Parts: sequence; structure tokens; C-alpha cells
Amino acid sequence: MASWLGLLLMMCGVSHGVETYCDGRQNGTQCYGALGGTVNIQLMSQILEIPRYQLFRNSVKIRDVKNNTVLPNVTEHRLLFVRSNVTFRINNLNKNDSGNYTLQFFCSDGTLSGLWTLRLFIQAPVSSVLLVSECLSQGEMRVSCSSEGGDSPQYSWTLDGRTLTDAELSVNNETNNITLKQNVSGCLVCSVRNNVSDVSKEQCIATCEADFLPLISGVVSALLILLVVGVALVCVQRKKQKNKSTKKEKEDQEVMYADVRVMQQQGKPVDEGGEKVLYGQVKFS
Repeated sequence: MASWLGLLLMMCGVSHGVETYCDGRQNGTQCYGALGGTVNIQLMSQILEIPRYQLFRNSVKIRDVKNNTVLPNVTEHRLLFVRSNVTFRINNLNKNDSGNYTLQFFCSDGTLSGLWTLRLFIQAPVSSVLLVSECLSQGEMRVSCSSEGGDSPQYSWTLDGRTLTDAELSVNNETNNITLKQNVSGCLVCSVRNNVSDVSKEQCIATCEADFLPLISGVVSALLILLVVGVALVCVQRKKQKNKSTKKEKEDQEVMYADVRVMQQQGKPVDEGGEKVLYGQVKFS
């Protein structure tokens, strides 16, 4: 039953997807349609007076109209022509509907009288947006904005209804991640859009307290390193002085001293000249 109802809605031109509009009266216009949705393309009013015209998508004929009557040999059931406002609409769009569309106009004798072209792009719409925030060590706040679905999404941010300033931001606000500076608070809104959809998410944020623990830890670590280096230098210096003193003592012990004492030996004869003979005693240490 549900499948028959869906088929009936499709044949009647009813769609539950996103519906977009495009002014295609100007030759060479670019239009956008939402995946699964409906696109309405405005045509020039003079088309109602043309005896015959044919519509092509990427060189494949999808509609043939003669004297305002659709010829049955070429029929695209998802494409409908609305005479009241001179538009043609395509329902239940898919990626294959993207491409170049060409209208060829013919005179009553069958000769080609003109051409009209249009470029149609099919994009997946953005369905939802999620905001996630976290406090950083310096009191700043990082906020991430993620979207579900959506082709070629573009991000924009506002705070309390106004555009964020450079004084409030640490990075560019055109991406899905921003960093707010310290003491920034308020209602933050992330908007995600493409050519077929526009979705936003709001979150009221408070300021983050600065965490000085990493800074203190860094200072303490630096002081400990300096202390270790200083102790090592003192130890090396003392070792050098000790080695120098030991070397000096060793050199002093290697010096030889001579102790010469002259004394008269008792009971020794006197030489013929009447002079005393002196004997020396030498001691080495």
C-alpha cells in the first residue's frame, strides 16, 4: 500500500523533499536542486506561442511538445509542465538529473528557430548541525561545528546576533572549527548552508577559567633541570680540584732531599799537617 501511495504521489508531482526555484528565463542560467526534492524552473512566457519545442538533458530528448500537446513517444514522468506560471518541474531529483538542459524551438514548418540552455546541479541538503565546545589551557575555547549530509557546505558564525570580530577570535571564522579568546561569552550560532539548504545551531557559552597547571609544571621542570645541571657542574669542579691536589702531593713525594751533616769522629788520627779530618754523613729521604 505504501509503495502504491508513493508512486501515486510521484506521478502527481508531490514530493516530500526540499523544493527549490530557479529563474531560467535568461539563457545560460545555473540552477540548483535538492537531492530527493523538487526543482521549479521558470521559463519565458513566449514558449506558449511556439508551435513545437523539444527538451534535452545531456543530448537525450526527455520531452517533445507540439501545439501545446505532449507527444507520447518521449515522456519523462518526473517532469511536469505547469502552464499557469510557465514553469517545468522535476520531482524526486537524483544525481543523474544534473547536467545541461537544452530547449530547441521549431517553426510550424519544422525549421529550428532558436535554442535555450540551462545548467542544473543536484546537491544533497544539510539535515542537521551539531556544536561541540571545549576549554583550552589558556582560558580559550575551541568550538567545532559538524553537519550531517550536505554537498559543499559553507560555515558562518555569529555571537549574540552579530558577526564575530578579530578581537574575539584566534582563527578564521569561515571554517567549521573556531577558537574563541579568553573572556568571550554569549549565544553562539553556527550556520551551515549550500545552494539548496540552510541549517543553524545555537549554543550559549560561558567563559573558560585559565588552567595554569601546565605552565607551573613547565616552570618547575625547568628549575629542576637547572638544579641538576648546577649540581653536576659543582661535582665536576670539585673533582678537578681534588685531582689537582693529589697530583701535587704525588710530585712533592717524588722530590729527593739531601741531609748533610759534618761532625768529628772521636779517636780518629790527625793528618800530618796538623789539620783535622772531617767525615760527612749523608741521609736521603
